[in-house]
Amino acid sequence: MSKVLNIIFAGTPDFAASALKACIESKHKVVAVFTQPDRPAGRGRKIKFGPVKQLTVDAGIPIYQPLRLEQEQISLIKDLQADVMLVSAYGLLLPKQVLTLPKLGCINIHASLLPKWRGAAPIQRSIIDGDQKSGLSIMQMEEGLDTGPVLQQFECDIKDCDTGSILHDRLASMAASEIVSCLENLHMGKLIPQLQDESQTSYAKKITKQETNIDWHQSATEIERKVRAFNAWPVAYTYLDQLRIRIWQVEHNNEVGYETNNRAPGSVLVSEKKNIDVVTGKGVLKIITLQLAGGKVISAQDFINAHDLNNACFSPTPIDNNVINNPVMSSG
Repeated sequence: MSKVLNIIFAGTPDFAASALKACIESKHKVVAVFTQPDRPAGRGRKIKFGPVKQLTVDAGIPIYQPLRLEQEQISLIKDLQADVMLVSAYGLLLPKQVLTLPKLGCINIHASLLPKWRGAAPIQRSIIDGDQKSGLSIMQMEEGLDTGPVLQQFECDIKDCDTGSILHDRLASMAASEIVSCLENLHMGKLIPQLQDESQTSYAKKITKQETNIDWHQSATEIERKVRAFNAWPVAYTYLDQLRIRIWQVEHNNEVGYETNNRAPGSVLVSEKKNIDVVTGKGVLKIITLQLAGGKVISAQDFINAHDLNNACFSPTPIDNNVINNPVMSSG
């Protein structure tokens, strides 16, 4: 039976909170938690505790929220004499001195099958790229970005209907289920670090606002993947005239009987009162749910009931319909 491990935890969002909760509920002891400073959130811009902080406060564990890890924090980590520092979506780089302070080093939970999708947004990138598999990599941290040797991996399928939010929750649940036994096996010397194959590396760069703006010149397949990847954050969007519309759910429409030749990408083909079919660079996409700025998520049918979509065309930028004589051919 393994000894009780003293764990320092570093993380911030929901994904990290799942692993922290598993550690708190185990026989091991979380001696300190590092998380990012509180920030304003929501329309009122009120200060709100992050998921990791709320869990830590509720558990009565010492918590630290530095803007960056400097000498004061490095000294603190050294004084804690922890067995391991567990990191999950912390958002701050660990200084080189910290990596070897805990007895077992610093261990990171990364939401991809490394070396694929190193970096900030592995969940969204895997969906956008059309991957059929995702998973978790438990890795020994070193100075490089997600370059350390992998201790253990856990694989899962990516389903055709998976959104970024669904895959996030699946991987977070997997992390909660596996992380405690992984730390125990590490302590008992049962895990053999495996170097990453650098020839198989890919990078999951941070999601930009521009990426979430739908380019209707892309194929229906590409747009559908992006809509899924950005649901529930940061959510894909487009414009209809002056209206900014968030697109939450779409699907391929392979049964549309319309002739789409000479129809610009973004053009709306309304086949029935419940469908919004949109021409793309290749194929037709059906919008299922959408949301106007400041409104709630509604069905395509509810949107059609309130808006005239005859000769309508979605665009990446607002368009003044008063100066557009032929909106179908004027898509940006």
